[in-house]
Amino acid sequence: MRKTKFQNEYYYHIYNRGVDKREIFCDGKDYLRFLRGLREFNQINTIESLYRNDQLKRQEQKETEFLRLLSNRRNSVSSPPLIQIISYCLNPNHYHLLLKQKQENGVIRFMHKVGLAYTKYFNNKYKRSGSLFQGKYKLRVIKTEGQLLYTSAYINGNSEIHKIKKAISWQYSSYLDYLGKRPGTLV
Repeated sequence: MRKTKFQNEYYYHIYNRGVDKREIFCDGKDYLRFLRGLREFNQINTIESLYRNDQLKRQEQKETEFLRLLSNRRNSVSSPPLIQIISYCLNPNHYHLLLKQKQENGVIRFMHKVGLAYTKYFNNKYKRSGSLFQGKYKLRVIKTEGQLLYTSAYINGNSEIHKIKKAISWQYSSYLDYLGKRPGTLV
C-alpha cells in the first residue's frame, strides 16, 4: 500500500519505466495510444474500450491521429476530470507526468485506468503477457511553487536530458504546447 494520501488540488510527479528498463513505446502508434489514454481515461465515468471507439469513429477520421489526439474533442461523453495534466514526457522506456488531483482518489483511479489499458494494448499488440511496467508507478508530492516549476521544466526537457532528442524536436512531450508551437490542449 502507498504511504502517500492523495489530496485534491495537490500536484504529483508520477513516473515509471518498463520492466528490466525495456521499451514501452516501440513505434509512433504506441506513443499515440498512451497519449489518447491520458485524454480519454481522465474522467469519472467509464468508457468503452478505445478499440471499440476506434471502430465507430474510423469513418469520421479526417485529421491526422496526432492532431486529433491533441485537439479539444473527446470521443466519448465527458464527465468531470479526475486530474489535470500539467506536463508530460513519454520516452522509449519510461514516462513522466505532472498531475494535479481534481477528484477524490483521482490520481489513483486515473493511473489505474491508463496503466491497465496500455499494458493490455501493448501485450496484445506484441503478443506478450505479464507486467509491462517496473512495479507501481513512482511519485513525488510537489510541495512548493519552486518544485512545481523545476519539475515541469525537468519533465518537458526529459527527452533532451536522456539524450533521445532535443526537447524542441520531441513531439511526445508537452514542451511544444508550452511554447505555443502546437495547438495541443492535453495540458
